[in-house]
Amino acid sequence: MKYSFQPKGVCSALITFDVTDGILSSVSFKGGCDGNLKAISKLVEGMECERVIKILRGNDCRGRGTSCADQLAIAIERAIETK
Repeated sequence: MKYSFQPKGVCSALITFDVTDGILSSVSFKGGCDGNLKAISKLVEGMECERVIKILRGNDCRGRGTSCADQLAIAIERAIETK
């Protein structure tokens, strides 16, 4: 199932991704640090959602209390909750 999430407190304006049987795919960020976010997207491709959440949740960018990676973890949590 395809999900979209508007992150808060970060440079990225939109995160989209798919979840099928608890597996994450097609992660894409609009805006933000292009190279880093493309790398994150490639690294989490095909991983179990719970593992991605465990790895990325709480990641901080420049003292903001969150990051694009943290926002992805939050987005995945919400997707799982609404499923």
